[in-house]
Amino acid sequence: METFWYGAVTLMLAVYVVLDGYDFGVGIVYPFVARTEEERRMALAAIGPVWSGNEVWLIAAGAVLFLAFPKAYAAGFSGFYLALIIVLWLLMGRGLAIELRTHIDHPVWRQFWDVVFAGASALLAIVFGAALGNLIRGVPLNAEGYFFVALWTDFLPGPEPGILDWFTIMLALTSVVLLTSHGGSFLAMKTTGELRARARRVARLSVYGTAPLVVLVLAALSVVQPSFRLNYDAYPVGYGLPLMGLAALAALLVFRTRERDAAAFAASSLLLLSLLAGTAWGSYPNILIATTDPSLSLTITNASAGKYGLQAAFWWFIIGLTTVMIYQVWIHRLFWGPVKTDSSDLPAH
Repeated sequence: METFWYGAVTLMLAVYVVLDGYDFGVGIVYPFVARTEEERRMALAAIGPVWSGNEVWLIAAGAVLFLAFPKAYAAGFSGFYLALIIVLWLLMGRGLAIELRTHIDHPVWRQFWDVVFAGASALLAIVFGAALGNLIRGVPLNAEGYFFVALWTDFLPGPEPGILDWFTIMLALTSVVLLTSHGGSFLAMKTTGELRARARRVARLSVYGTAPLVVLVLAALSVVQPSFRLNYDAYPVGYGLPLMGLAALAALLVFRTRERDAAAFAASSLLLLSLLAGTAWGSYPNILIATTDPSLSLTITNASAGKYGLQAAFWWFIIGLTTVMIYQVWIHRLFWGPVKTDSSDLPAH
């Protein structure tokens, strides 16, 4: 049962990264591709009906983590308290920017919120990338199962690392480039005209940067976290996940070159899913890896809730997850296709 809930949390976080990831990507490319007010409204309208719903996956993943692994939830939220507060403010700022930029018809007002939207989107990609790097590398857990991480120490992974080191910075940069490509492909798929052409160019350039960064990250994993390969060596079927990611990366390069926007977006989605699934496979059964002493790591066994609680929540989780997935498919299907340029209420929901 603990393995099921580990997979459930991983799935929900991966779906969040794919769905809200293209929202972040649209925000990152927004200042470079949307040059007129009409184009800015089109770009915001592309994510307008879905961006708030996409964020539900993050909230739900946190709730499931609290339900299934309360000790890991408590340790992670206390150790990464500053980072989580930053994420909260950035999410609020991005949401306010989307909602408030059209409330006053003045260029300075709109430009202010455009900067907030783009800046918050880029910073969220950086923070989430660095957070993933911290989870892979590990944190200095003590005997009580808690930790404190300085913002930086010597920029090297070790027993007492900082939030920022060369590996987590590499993950942050990779996250920004990946989501830029992801969001650019989505925006190209949802728009027309010059906005679409610029989105295609930005997405294509970011794909060229994605390929070497993904290869570097995969090569650095075994150096930063030697235990990461144990599950792959014990169960070689897991190698299918990084191989799937490399195949998705190759497909993304081909589709982006041929300007097949929907196919490129699907390939970047598969790339994100496979990379995150591969990370979960290598980390299992650890939720928080201890850099101080491997025996202090929080795993699905020593951090889980009681067996009865996990079993009782199972069917409620299945019902809730099915409902959310049906809604997500329906809402994306409802707003499928390019944004209409003649809509008078862009970017309203």
